[in-house]
Amino acid sequence: MLAYVIVAIIAYLIGSLNISILISKKMAGFDVREKGSKSTGATNVLRTVGKRAAAITLVFDALKGVISILVALLISIFAKEQSKAILVEIAAFCVVLGHTFPIYYGFKGGKGVATSLGIILLVNWKIGLICLIFALLIMAITRMVSLGSISAAILFAVLIFFIRDSYIVDFEINFIFFGILLAALVIFNHRTNLKRIISGTENKLSFSKNKKEE
Repeated sequence: MLAYVIVAIIAYLIGSLNISILISKKMAGFDVREKGSKSTGATNVLRTVGKRAAAITLVFDALKGVISILVALLISIFAKEQSKAILVEIAAFCVVLGHTFPIYYGFKGGKGVATSLGIILLVNWKIGLICLIFALLIMAITRMVSLGSISAAILFAVLIFFIRDSYIVDFEINFIFFGILLAALVIFNHRTNLKRIISGTENKLSFSKNKKEE
């Protein structure tokens, strides 16, 4: 049980690290949470700061998920009586939770898409690639990053129910519940986007840093 708590705390603290706030202040002179959608994610950084800052944010956020999973696996070596699968699941969920509600920045963070992507690709590369390609297709067709992200989150929860191989640790039935929980968190973080999608007012993807998300 102690191993689970340690992994949860470490993953949450890693998730709370936010490079986009530092980059936006350094490169543009403002806190990215003050512009556009007020999110710290790569999409809002792209719209308000620029492509370079968005690329750095995307990579850093994805790496947070990867590092948290690796930390969980490292701890599992010393906690052999604990389930590796559960340690990985706790790390994955808590790093996204930290990204969404960062303790270092007043619990105001991003939506956890890039971090979730890093997690999924590492936990199951097969499911990760399918979700990534699916998300990119939706984004290319609709030019809505939010719709691609939400769709991929739902697909992840569905695929994890059927695909039982290619996991970073031995598959356990609780992976199904983990998939639903992680997808639910990502969808919850996009609740305002969902309202705009339904009303037909959602913003389309733009590579102009001057275009702000309302």
